[in-house]
Amino acid sequence: MSLRPLAVLFTGLTLSSALFMSAAIAAPTHYPLTIDNCGVPLTFAHAPHRIVTIGQAATEMLYALGLGQQVVGTSLWFNDTLPQFSAQNARIERLADNAPSFESVIGKRPDFVPVQFEWMVGPQGAVGTRQQFQDLNIATYILPSDCEGKNNRVGADGTRTEAFGVDTLYKSIRQQAQIFDVQDRAEQLIEGYKRRLADAVEQTRRRNAEPLSAVFWFSSPDLHSDPYVAGRKGIPHFMLDTLGMRNVIQSDEEWPTVGWETIAKANPTILVIARMDRRRYPADDHEKKLAFLKSDPVTRNMDAVKNNRIVIMDASAMESGIRLFDGIEQLAAATTGP
Repeated sequence: MSLRPLAVLFTGLTLSSALFMSAAIAAPTHYPLTIDNCGVPLTFAHAPHRIVTIGQAATEMLYALGLGQQVVGTSLWFNDTLPQFSAQNARIERLADNAPSFESVIGKRPDFVPVQFEWMVGPQGAVGTRQQFQDLNIATYILPSDCEGKNNRVGADGTRTEAFGVDTLYKSIRQQAQIFDVQDRAEQLIEGYKRRLADAVEQTRRRNAEPLSAVFWFSSPDLHSDPYVAGRKGIPHFMLDTLGMRNVIQSDEEWPTVGWETIAKANPTILVIARMDRRRYPADDHEKKLAFLKSDPVTRNMDAVKNNRIVIMDASAMESGIRLFDGIEQLAAATTGP
C-alpha cells in the first residue's frame, strides 16, 4: 500500500446521465410548501429571501445550489470555503467563526436559517431553540443527517442510533432545492456526487492488498488529553465502510474521546487527521497533531506513525456536506497505488 496526495477528480455527467435527467426534470415547487424537518413541519408561503447559515456544510450546500445571493450571514467555519465559492463568500458577513449569538443572527433579519448541527439550534441550542426563532417567524432547517438516526442528547456531539447514510445528505440538498424551487440544480449535483462516489469505490476495488483499518482524529481539548475520534456510525465511518476499510473505534457516539493507549493497541493501518483553520483547541492545528504523534511515547511507536501512513484531511470533508466527496476521493487516492 502507498499513501500519496489526493488528485481531486471532478467527474462530469455522462451523456446518458444527462439525457436521463433531461427526461426526468423535477416538478416545480407549488407554494405554500410544507415539508417535515426533523419531526417539525415547516411551511413556506414563498421562497425565502434572506438566509443566515449556522455551519459550513449548510453554507456551501446553498452555494452549490446557486443560492449565494440570498445568504446575508454565515457562521461556524472549520476551513476556508472552496475556491469556486471564495468570491461570493467574501461579500457575505461572517457573524462568528464558531457559534454566533442569537442576537447577531436575528439582527440580519433572516427568514430562513439552515443549521448544520442540532446542538446549535435545538432543545438546548447553543445559539437558540427552534421555538425562539419560530416566535419571530424565522424558519429553521436542521440538516437531516444530524437528526435522523441520531440522538443529540447523548454524548458531547450526539450518539448515532443508526449508521449515517449518504441519502440523508442528498435529502438535505433536495429539500432545500424544493424550498427555493431549484430542483433541477439539485438533481444535477446529486448525480455528479453519486458518480464521484462510485468512481472512488471502483478505485479501491482494484486494490489487491490486505484489509486496511483507520482512525479519524478530529481534535483534542488538550494535546495530551484523550482525542476526539470518529465513532463507528458517523460520516467518517461511512467513508471507511464504503471503501472497504475498518474503523477501529467501536463507540456509537459521533466523536467520542478515546485514549491513545486504546488506539495504539488497536494499531490502525492509517491515521486520518483533521486540518482546520479554526483555533478553538490547540489540536485544531494539524502541524501540532503531527508533532505530537511523532514525539509521544505511545503514539510514536504505532505502525501508522512509524511508516508515515497519515492522511491530512480538511475537517469539513469529515462532515455531512458536499465536501464529503472530496474526503472520500482523498482517502481512496491515498490508500491505492499509482
